[in-house]
Amino acid sequence: MRSNTPLHLACAALGAAIVAALLIIPSASAATLFSDDFQDGDATGWARSGGSWSVVTDGSPAYRQSGTSADARALAGGGSGWGDQAVQARVKPIAYNGSGRYVAVLARAQSSSNYYFLGLSNTGAAVLGKRTGGAPITLATGAAGVTTGAWHTVRLEAFGTTLRGFVNNVQVVSTTDTSFGSGRAGLAGYYASATFDDVLVTDLGGPTDPPTTPTIPPGSCRTSGSPTGFASVNAWGQNGTTGGAGGPTVAVDTAAELLAAIGQQSPLTVCVMGTITVPAGMHDVASDKTILGVGATSGITGGGLNIGLPASDAVTSPPADAVHNVIIRNLSFRGATDDSINVQMFSHHVWIDHNDLADGYDGLIDIKRGSSYVTVSWNHTHDHTKNMLLGHDDGNAAQDVGRLKVTYHNNWFDGTPQRNPRVRFGEPVHVYNNYYFYNTDTGVACQADAGCLVEGNYFERVEEPVTNSYAGPGGRCVARNNVFVNESGAPDCSGTVQEASAYYSYTVADPNSVKATVMAGAGVGKI
Repeated sequence: MRSNTPLHLACAALGAAIVAALLIIPSASAATLFSDDFQDGDATGWARSGGSWSVVTDGSPAYRQSGTSADARALAGGGSGWGDQAVQARVKPIAYNGSGRYVAVLARAQSSSNYYFLGLSNTGAAVLGKRTGGAPITLATGAAGVTTGAWHTVRLEAFGTTLRGFVNNVQVVSTTDTSFGSGRAGLAGYYASATFDDVLVTDLGGPTDPPTTPTIPPGSCRTSGSPTGFASVNAWGQNGTTGGAGGPTVAVDTAAELLAAIGQQSPLTVCVMGTITVPAGMHDVASDKTILGVGATSGITGGGLNIGLPASDAVTSPPADAVHNVIIRNLSFRGATDDSINVQMFSHHVWIDHNDLADGYDGLIDIKRGSSYVTVSWNHTHDHTKNMLLGHDDGNAAQDVGRLKVTYHNNWFDGTPQRNPRVRFGEPVHVYNNYYFYNTDTGVACQADAGCLVEGNYFERVEEPVTNSYAGPGGRCVARNNVFVNESGAPDCSGTVQEASAYYSYTVADPNSVKATVMAGAGVGKI
């Protein structure tokens, strides 16, 4: 699918929506100039020079330059192109023919021999350069950890005389140059083969150079405390959940800064200053991150956070590169176009604590596809129907059995009708000392042979507070020492469940005190 302004603005908007879940669009206010995800199976509109270009299937339809014996380029965009532009694509290098070779995205391409390029080189580095009718000219290089056979998100920004290059949402190179003021976008394989997908061109302007760094008020970005529950357990090669501890601390107040920071492949504490509007879709969080709101008014709107590798049914055991050791605290989430927070694909040791979540599209906090050792604590969820899902499908036993070990404690489920949580396969799923208020469908729904331990909670106006016969295959649940008031029903539970105390130590508070304690302590501005 492709679009090109001014002739196809309607298609551009649709294309941006389709690819938003896969791409990091640098700003919510950026206009889409062009997009192509090749889902239509062809590459009409691409002007090719050299090489062998074709649409292939590489997980999904994508554009491939085959062979390594040519200086291959493909340009897109009508007329003389655009001035300020950010060109982004997912790029998978396949092979290089010798040294000094690269696969690249192109910006301000005036012809097939005059353009700027950001390349992934045969040495694993990023190279920012230009062609002015002859051989490539290198302007800047940077470490990028590029590997063949793996997808990388590559973005080249050209605004005014400033050029900046990003690989996997982290800026790795920058320079200034005056050779080209406008032109089209493109792709290249300089004596190299690669697959390209999800091409996106926007008119986003980059931050000032040097970027303005927000100042963190003293004591306002605190990283103290540690989780109780499954996120504290020593398992799967990770002893507890420490997030970005041991790494630097950065402050962010723009979408570009936030998304670049959470994608870095090293320990980092990210202090979110104010409410940041991110592009629609889900945005990936890398391992060893603490994402912490500053004060009581910081948060994320317009999109959600994804903790996990791309979804796959074929993977049935935790991969070595599963995302792990992530903390999300003290943030408000609003207006997500998918999930507000999604944990998937065997991600582990995740602590989601003291957040305020509402008004999303799908789940507020969903945990699925074999993820485990997660604690969800002291969150306030409200004004939303499908609250929290644990296990996404009755047929996903291969990934989920023996996993999905999650603790939910001291959360305020405030007028959220269902999925508080809805559970499949996980055992034990430990739900204690939460305050349930006016959940009109169900509180805890335990299905598909899940084992839920529900204790010390306060249920108010909840007709079906705990059940293992809600819908689909039944589960097992044990409900003990809970309070049911103001027209709340009785638990519908049977079977035996593993004890959470076999994994970690905890103390259950008097359930009669839970309502006051949780209302006073859950949500943002309380840590």
